[in-house]
Amino acid sequence: MMKQTTTTLALLALTSALAAPSFAQEITGFNIGVLGGENAQDRMTSNECLRKYAEETLGVPVKLFTPADYDGVIQGLLGGSLDAAILGASGYAKTYLTDPEAVEPVLVKTNLDGSSTYHSIGFARKDSGFTKLEDAKGKVLGFGDPNSTSGYLVPAVELPKAGMSVKPGEFFKDVKFTGGHEQTIVAVKNGDVDAGVTWADGLGDWEDGYNSGALRKAVDAGLVDMNDMVELWKSSPIPEGPWVVRKKLPEDAKTKFVALVAGLIEKDKDCAYGVAGGETAGFKPVTHDAYETIIEVRRLEEAGGA
Repeated sequence: MMKQTTTTLALLALTSALAAPSFAQEITGFNIGVLGGENAQDRMTSNECLRKYAEETLGVPVKLFTPADYDGVIQGLLGGSLDAAILGASGYAKTYLTDPEAVEPVLVKTNLDGSSTYHSIGFARKDSGFTKLEDAKGKVLGFGDPNSTSGYLVPAVELPKAGMSVKPGEFFKDVKFTGGHEQTIVAVKNGDVDAGVTWADGLGDWEDGYNSGALRKAVDAGLVDMNDMVELWKSSPIPEGPWVVRKKLPEDAKTKFVALVAGLIEKDKDCAYGVAGGETAGFKPVTHDAYETIIEVRRLEEAGGA
């Protein structure tokens, strides 16, 4: 009798062990990180529609998280407390270099012309008298966030190659981090910095803040009149950052969320506008390979070689 009971218990234990993976595949919630660039409330408002759609699609509570800086989203993904987010290319590079198994890129924003690139834009107030970024020599330059591709990484590589060191006191009187793209735009407008760098797709009209990007969002929010600003510098094309999902997510949840975002432009164009930061043709598939160059640039920059 004891042997039969032991066998039964062993079979029950084995059955439970085999069944465990199915329970592990269930999610009880889903958390979306929204990268900095504008104030937290505007980020929440722009992405609320996606949160609702995701909740309907996944059948679990969905929450938005808007950390104060880029690293807050990156650490949330690395720590597993966030399940998905749009990252800048440099932010994805940092995440990958820290833990290659944390997230996978799945989708990327497309512009109205079908491209998936954007630019770092150097700008100043029109009354500064500057016509090119070199005119800001001896003045204060504003960067956004150390983990921003366009707000730091790309200009930190390209400007020195053009003879404009970004080490404080060498070319510019000082170089300051404002905290984000919106903060940089406001700092330039208010005269807290003499020039700044932010991002835009470079398509459409300057007066509109281009078709999409931080300038367009600032115009939409009534923060800036682009007629009071002047463009001083434009970087080479930068790959748009990816939507990433946590690799350990159950495949079913991953597939449903990716399909939702991929079809967002057809489902709700206004929602896609808010999520993309302006005019967009939607989101298309992307893989890790698209970011290998940025990853290498980030690797060199962190090692002090760029």
